[in-house]
Amino acid sequence: MAADTGFRFPLPEGVAGVRDARPEAGVSPSGLGFRAGLKELLARLQRAEVSIEEVLDYLKVWPYEELGFAKVDHHRAVRKGFPEVVFGPGKTPAQVAEIVGRLAAQAECVLVTKTTAEAFEAVKATVPDARFHEVARAIYVDRRPNPRLKPGVLVVAAGTSDLPVAEEAALTLELMGSRPERLYDVGVAGIHRLMGNLGRLRSARVVVVVAGMEGALPSVVGGLVAAPVIAVPTSVGYGAHFGGLAPLLTMLNSCAPGVAVVNIDNGFGAGYLAGLINLGAGDESEA
Repeated sequence: MAADTGFRFPLPEGVAGVRDARPEAGVSPSGLGFRAGLKELLARLQRAEVSIEEVLDYLKVWPYEELGFAKVDHHRAVRKGFPEVVFGPGKTPAQVAEIVGRLAAQAECVLVTKTTAEAFEAVKATVPDARFHEVARAIYVDRRPNPRLKPGVLVVAAGTSDLPVAEEAALTLELMGSRPERLYDVGVAGIHRLMGNLGRLRSARVVVVVAGMEGALPSVVGGLVAAPVIAVPTSVGYGAHFGGLAPLLTMLNSCAPGVAVVNIDNGFGAGYLAGLINLGAGDESEA
């Protein structure tokens, strides 16, 4: 018989006071997230309530959970400060549900990008507090009791057809701890709509600009603001648009300084980077 290689989060024999946090138990140490649970365990080590060997035995199971079809990276929350995010395409609803269930047993926040309502129904059966963001096409779990979200990020979309990608970025920002503002349908075909919002643009600490078609909007914004601009090309456009390649090349060739570009339709990547920039700048927060 093959050995059980599934993830387990029990304490070694004799380590008392921190509850078992197997996935089926639905909790992490003392009900805390990974980082908080680790801090609790290390504090107990400092108080000589557990031994170094016991802590090492405890930590050696952290790297990942083997599911056969996936290796769930629970340790990512410790390394990166945010749990593993699930990319929905190519996974069956059952696989998405299994992965989300394991992540949700250990983390306050879980995010699945570019997924479907069918996958959400499967997840909901396993994780009742999961929610579906219809516009962003994302499944998410948010168990933070009173999150303090930091303002400073503006998410700009050229057109309404770009909103799925823009909202994916905004949702990512919210789960990471930022409170994004939104400025939508301000593409270059009606540039006066953008110019009427210069105050909002210039007050942002970082700007995410989402655009399809020819993808000119990030260069325009980049020429108007001092903040970094994260450009996101979308697959919205007609034939010679080549599924997003045209705006991607436009953005990569921007003559405006301070513009960085992520991949086509990668709202998550843009939101994640913007969140890192925003959260790393000062300590101003808003309840």
